[in-house]
Amino acid sequence: MDPLGAPSHFVNIETLPCWNDIYEDDQVDSSEAQLENKQDGSANSPFPCSKNINAKVILWKGDVALLNCTAIVNTSNEILTDKNPVSESILIYAGPELQEDLQKLKGCRTGEAKLTKGFNLAARFIIHTVGPKYKPKYRTAAESSLYSCYRNVLQLAKEYAMSSVGFCVIASAKRCYPLEDATHIALRTVRRFLEIHGETIDTVVFAVTDQEEATYKKLLPLYFPRTLKEESRSFACLPADIGNAEGEPVVPERQIRISEKPGLPDDGSDDELEMDLSSIGSHAFARMEEDVDKRRRLILQGQMSEVALQKQHQRNLIFLCSSYNRWLSRARTEDLSDIAALRALYQTGVDNCGRTVMVVVGRNIPVTLIDMEKALLYFIHVMDHIAVKEFVIVYFHTLTSEHNHLDSEFLKKMYDIVDFKYKKNLRALYFVHPTFRSKISTWFFTTFTVSGLKEKVHHVDRLQQLFTTIDPEQIDFPPFVLEYDAREYGPYYSYPFSPDL
Repeated sequence: MDPLGAPSHFVNIETLPCWNDIYEDDQVDSSEAQLENKQDGSANSPFPCSKNINAKVILWKGDVALLNCTAIVNTSNEILTDKNPVSESILIYAGPELQEDLQKLKGCRTGEAKLTKGFNLAARFIIHTVGPKYKPKYRTAAESSLYSCYRNVLQLAKEYAMSSVGFCVIASAKRCYPLEDATHIALRTVRRFLEIHGETIDTVVFAVTDQEEATYKKLLPLYFPRTLKEESRSFACLPADIGNAEGEPVVPERQIRISEKPGLPDDGSDDELEMDLSSIGSHAFARMEEDVDKRRRLILQGQMSEVALQKQHQRNLIFLCSSYNRWLSRARTEDLSDIAALRALYQTGVDNCGRTVMVVVGRNIPVTLIDMEKALLYFIHVMDHIAVKEFVIVYFHTLTSEHNHLDSEFLKKMYDIVDFKYKKNLRALYFVHPTFRSKISTWFFTTFTVSGLKEKVHHVDRLQQLFTTIDPEQIDFPPFVLEYDAREYGPYYSYPFSPDL
């Protein structure tokens, strides 16, 4: 605590200039003229100039522990006892209570992010993460782990509705990560996150040292160009690997190439070979299983022992896990930016039990216009790290048309493919603004098509019913949903508690 009347040693981030406001003399250009002349045949940068995004970014030379923002980031080791300049400074300013809280976390794995209070800091929270140890031999693994650090920190910030985050340089010199390589991953991950979830966070501060400042000033224009001239100049300096739609490193060797017609030559000359391939992979032999009918007959006759049944169950689980992992590998390598742009699936806050809330907007799913396989890949890509802990889904059926209705076969396929953790950790599915037809369809689907889901589905006719389990501030509502609910039920109508919830 500062003595009464003494100036605070903490730094208010609102007094710091944003990235938009930091220019070198030769970087200011006439934006009007350049906007008119931008279509000159040159390639467009994957990181276009965006004043709105740049206004959220601050580069500041100083101690991250001194930042007065919602959360700051601490880089440590797996048992959260690392003694580096960042962690030691945070421990000094936060006070001894932080050390007690760290012991309760029971460590943190590489790439993970965990949360504690800020205690005596100006920041309300501290997000602790563990950067990878760098070895050239395992560069790919290090890049993926470092990406996970930044991504998981930002996900936590989004989940807890944090308006500002102060980043230290997570890849500490102690772990031998090359500063320039680490900076590329940090900047592009933050840039992609702000592109997709920018409405959830107001400010991101990069707190750097004297040695780190030059590298950040050099690379920031590549991912956050402030002018069209800077965008054009930076485009040629971007590295070959700029990651996928979320900034995650892409490994070309892991990309899976699947022919549309297995068994046929790739040159399109399918006239020479006429084959019915529709049954390939559908029978028991193709799935490396024993005869399904025989197995079922033995079960009905009571001739399969309990041990045999357990072994068969384990084989089925192994098969399903391997199938899911193949889909996950594809999801991490394919370009899914067109599906992400629909904003049909996104993470918002938490419910009254602290469980992550995922939102699905039915009206934003143009079923007849998009590749539904890519939609399934995007679902897996987004949900893989969410489903490791308990979560709930809020599905807005508001104003959906026949062009937005997901086919039951697609839903069944998705339910069969996803990992067991999805089904175990999904605690509730809130079906908002259902119609009579959708209620009947849902009942048939959960009764006859999938098992174990029926008791988790809750129909929510009015938003006020939803607010008994999820605070309205924890949900990012599409505007048309609020407008519809207000028009149908009135903005100040007092709704009774629904027994269905």
